[in-house]
Amino acid sequence: MRNYEQEIINKAVPLKHEKSIQPLIDSIKNKKIVMIGEASHGTQEYYKWRQLISQELIEHHGFNFISVEGDWPACQRINQFIKGQGPNEDSHKILSTFDRWPTWMWANLELLWFTDWLKDWNRESNSKVSFYGLDLYSFYESMDQVILTLQKIDPDLAKLVEQKYACLEPFRHDEKLYAKSLFKAPEGCKGQVLDVLKEVLEKNMRTNNQTESWFDMKQNTKIVASAEKYYRAMIFGEEDSWNVRDEHMMSTLEMLLEHHGTHSKAIVWAHNTHVGDYRATDMVTSGHLNIGGLAREIYGPENVGLIGFGSYDGSVTASYKWNGPILKYDIPEARIGSVEHACHHAVGEIGNPNFYLVFDPLDHGSPLNQVMGHRAIGVVYDPEIEHRGNYVPTSLANRYDAFIYIDHSNSLTPIETNFDKKKFPETYPFGNRM
Repeated sequence: MRNYEQEIINKAVPLKHEKSIQPLIDSIKNKKIVMIGEASHGTQEYYKWRQLISQELIEHHGFNFISVEGDWPACQRINQFIKGQGPNEDSHKILSTFDRWPTWMWANLELLWFTDWLKDWNRESNSKVSFYGLDLYSFYESMDQVILTLQKIDPDLAKLVEQKYACLEPFRHDEKLYAKSLFKAPEGCKGQVLDVLKEVLEKNMRTNNQTESWFDMKQNTKIVASAEKYYRAMIFGEEDSWNVRDEHMMSTLEMLLEHHGTHSKAIVWAHNTHVGDYRATDMVTSGHLNIGGLAREIYGPENVGLIGFGSYDGSVTASYKWNGPILKYDIPEARIGSVEHACHHAVGEIGNPNFYLVFDPLDHGSPLNQVMGHRAIGVVYDPEIEHRGNYVPTSLANRYDAFIYIDHSNSLTPIETNFDKKKFPETYPFGNRM
């Protein structure tokens, strides 16, 4: 433990002000993909620093788009807003449309500031930065968007798609009900949604239509198919639903990089459990994978930058149950023997409560390769029992390319939304880790 703490002290770069991140930027600016994590979905400082890092990468290093752990249709409203498209609404109105629990993940004041910055940047610069959702929970929303778009651009195909998707109508906007129906009728609507995906892709290949409408509609078609597969995996366990989700997110990221061209560069925002390389945690022994590890495998570790976050104590926005009220919780002091506990004990020597570490991939003998517990807070949270299941065994220097530590963090600030409790809760059933 003493060697671990000393290595933290040796590597630490104090986070005194915004310009302190420059050495970190220098270490990732030439990557094709930069993934920026978070140890919870409800911490103000994680949102702030990943926004500042993203702003620097966009302004000075040619990054084309941001893709986040959020729903594609809802994020498309942000995408249209920052590009000056769609209805003439302000950022508060746009973010208020995030109505899937946990709404605060994207409907918060911290993101509102960044959304306005992206809109200003796109208006004032020659480049057009995009904002996309990577997730697959928008089952019915995506289905509706496919039909609505096709009615405008290909009415004949729209009729065929409506006939196929009619299989899902008895469970209208109730994904849980559809999942339960698979017990009685295991075939479900799998064949129909795959037929739609095949028809749409083949029609697009024949016509070579490259418009944004076709691009958006194709992705929504893929989401419907992936979502059906996800709920099927939850019920039957033929595949791990966690893996179905992360493989979909990785496939979406690959598609976006291809869409933006050979020289495209991507920023990803997601929880540490998705961003940090699964091979450096206990996920690998349980058969789980994630987008951080997959990106390193597909594009090469030299082209991927993975950044994690952690904090010792403070407060966090979360809830005590699914679809529960949005609450502010106190985070207890980190468990003894954890990454966060070691960082806290190094603060005195470093001389600043917040700092970051950049890891050398060639330094295999670093004490920071040692496996330690690393805190992960989900949207459902109970601070009184977090020591039982909120720590992921982690080789820090192998899991990330850099790690940002905030000694005392604060809860983020949600904005009001029209929360729809009928919608399947995002991140279900892994609210404790995400």
